Amino acid sequence: MQRICVDMDEVMADTLAEHIRRYNQTFDEEITPEDLAGKGLWLAAPQDRQAQLRAFLDAEDFFEDLPLMPDAQEVLRDLAARFEIFIATQAMVVPNSLGPKYRWLQRHFPFVPPAHYVFCGDKSILRADYLIDDQPRNLNLFQGRGLLFTAPHNVEVTGYTRVNNWQEVAAYFAGVE
Repeated sequence: MQRICVDMDEVMADTLAEHIRRYNQTFDEEITPEDLAGKGLWLAAPQDRQAQLRAFLDAEDFFEDLPLMPDAQEVLRDLAARFEIFIATQAMVVPNSLGPKYRWLQRHFPFVPPAHYVFCGDKSILRADYLIDDQPRNLNLFQGRGLLFTAPHNVEVTGYTRVNNWQEVAAYFAGVE
């Protein structure tokens, strides 16, 4: 059975929506994902707000109730019938996220066993046939076939097989056995 590793943040979970929500609420701004085309929130925010951006991520409740990416549950449930699914997230970058990410995955993706959660810092350790990720740097280190999941920060990136949403992921794997 072929193996698919799937990133959590900005692929399964809409982490950016929560980051923007907290940023806009704290700084009385109206930043939208469209404002971030080709860059992350870190590049859009003034230097004096960088520490607060990090503090949002470090908050115990940040990763607890993230919105789901549309169709992620349904497509992954279907793929799990044909592929071995692993969730690979760079949780070590934000150590406070381990528990909340675990609970989020249990609530929303109970069909993926906890033994298939990979909480890592460096995704070069992954050994799978496919990796679906929004970060080109992770795909560069990956030995299998990488799929770049579209997010505002990577819309200008070229040179990768791109999937714009979960329906495109489903279509990509429809012909793969």
